[in-house]
Amino acid sequence: MPATDWGWLVTPEELEDWILQNDDHVVLVNKPALLVCHPSKQGPWSSLAGACREYLQSDRSHLVSRLDRETSGIVLFAKHRLKARHLQMALEQRKVAKTYIAILEGELEKETLVDAPLGPDTQSIVRAKNTVRHDGKRQDAQTLYTPLVSNGRYTLVKVDPITGRKHQIRAHALHIGHHIVGDKLYGPDEGLFLDFIEDGWTEKMAQVLPINRHALHAYRMVFDIETGPETYIAPLTQDLAAFCRENLGLSTEALEEILQRV
Repeated sequence: MPATDWGWLVTPEELEDWILQNDDHVVLVNKPALLVCHPSKQGPWSSLAGACREYLQSDRSHLVSRLDRETSGIVLFAKHRLKARHLQMALEQRKVAKTYIAILEGELEKETLVDAPLGPDTQSIVRAKNTVRHDGKRQDAQTLYTPLVSNGRYTLVKVDPITGRKHQIRAHALHIGHHIVGDKLYGPDEGLFLDFIEDGWTEKMAQVLPINRHALHAYRMVFDIETGPETYIAPLTQDLAAFCRENLGLSTEALEEILQRV
């Protein structure tokens, strides 16, 4: 993605590489980190939604699932209203099973279900930040973390969010004392989040964070719709696979074997 003063531009060749499925009904994209989903004022090729519409030469594609800028993985577009309605209804009725892959700081020793309501973190300098809270404005939230591999310093986990609250996986990970690797907002210093918005990736961040984005990947979605279950999978991105190889000692083959069992 060519750099600009404000971010990144997608090229048609890159988008082709990211597309995992393109049929009469849906386009499935393995979104890289650091790319926004929603259309941007910087032009169509500055967002995934805009780039897909340009690539497909259609303004009728519907963004069914979205991800935070730094989260990689499955983003699904419906090509027509009927398909979009079926998929959106499944989301609204909680008939969608989502599975994420994440890398946590420290060792998560056992499967952990976090059942803790989330709401605005009124103590944070970042207005968008959520936290576990039991009073005031809050929503019920449940997340299941299952450890796959750990070396004590890091843990590769499967994450099953039972609800779908803003920043849920990241906020719950911080709550149990194992924040997601590379998380600027829910990590060791939330000021890094504001610094990144202002200055981008800096040497200061490189000294604190072992990776330039939070290590969270939307791996699988299973929709229970009227015509039957539909499963979509986005392979782990190269940057996270490289982190697993360099820091967890997992070869490409070993990592693939682990993910096949997820």
